[in-house]
Amino acid sequence: MIITSLLDTDLYKFTMMQVVLHHFPGANVEYRFKCRNPGIDLVPHIGAINEQIEALCALRFHEAELAYLRGLRFIKSDYVDFLGLFQLNTKYISVSPSAHGNGEIDIVIRGPWLHTILFEVPVLSIVNELYFRALRKEGDLDEGRQRLRNKIALLNGDASLSGVRIADYGTRRRFSREWHEEVLLQLKNDLGDKLAGTSNVMYAAMHGMTPLGTMAHEYLQACQALGPRLRDSQTFGFEMWAREYRGDLGIALSDVYGMDAFLRDFDMYFCKLFDGARHDSGEPIAWGERLIAHYERNRVDPKTKTLVFSDSLTIPKVIELYQRFRHRARSAFGVGTNLTNDVGHTPLQIVIKMVRCNGQPVAKLSDSPDKNLCDDVAYLAYLRQVFQIRSPAAAPEAAA
Repeated sequence: MIITSLLDTDLYKFTMMQVVLHHFPGANVEYRFKCRNPGIDLVPHIGAINEQIEALCALRFHEAELAYLRGLRFIKSDYVDFLGLFQLNTKYISVSPSAHGNGEIDIVIRGPWLHTILFEVPVLSIVNELYFRALRKEGDLDEGRQRLRNKIALLNGDASLSGVRIADYGTRRRFSREWHEEVLLQLKNDLGDKLAGTSNVMYAAMHGMTPLGTMAHEYLQACQALGPRLRDSQTFGFEMWAREYRGDLGIALSDVYGMDAFLRDFDMYFCKLFDGARHDSGEPIAWGERLIAHYERNRVDPKTKTLVFSDSLTIPKVIELYQRFRHRARSAFGVGTNLTNDVGHTPLQIVIKMVRCNGQPVAKLSDSPDKNLCDDVAYLAYLRQVFQIRSPAAAPEAAA
């Protein structure tokens, strides 16, 4: 089995799922898979993917896992009680060859949001690991270990980087589960306080690390269908989040509608209420400069707020961003694929994105147009009009 625990996922899946349980328990959603790498043939792996999904759906939370979750200050007791009864179900997910051909596959997840939200991360991990098993060569991990040592040396070799903090965000696109754990333990041993934690709840529990994460795009996308009015869906999402967590988990995601729309909605109230914001698309330095200027215009000291960078980071990029903003705001860095799948092969750029909620199309319109995923062109045009978003430089991806 590739996935052996339902904790082997990102923390924000649990934090979002708690909001779903308490505020949107009747929501129904649809997710679809996309591989952004051209020419990747995943069809031969369909049988193995389905076998692994069946094994995933046989898992239940153990009492020790539930006790760990119950010990997190922001996780509520009734939610843990629900997880004690929870089990993923194969009837909500299908894997098949895509009609587009060329080795593409369709993974469709459709059903109650509460019962499908935990599929995404382990399914992506399964696809990744099966694909790279077929490519794996003798010496891959030796190459990976050398690259990891070089990254650690960059962070430890400069006294001016004593305050830098990175976190592992690499569960969904890791080379393998075992490699992920080896990387984390090496980082913990060699980086000390420079390793802030991991998004992976299982490894946080196993190795005494801090679990990290708040909200993902799917949460704000679903609010397009669940909120009172489309134009207010972003503010509705932030307000519902604050209602659930009462000041905890205060990092807002900034790129569901692009930075312009985010700043229009992220007014003085939200500037003061939230601890910071997360960058996940577009040019990061420009994003940081705009966010700092926005805080200053709203009479908030940027030095009291956190800028979280998480878009395709490498260690040299982390260092560049840290040096740029270190004296002007707090900064944090979520490094994913570059930590957990840098062994010599080209990583897969695979995603599973929500495309519908309660039968209505939902979408994100990020500052990187190639990250958009929606299968309804008319809805995308309407969304741009409502949020005053210019036409993108590149066409959005169609859902498979």
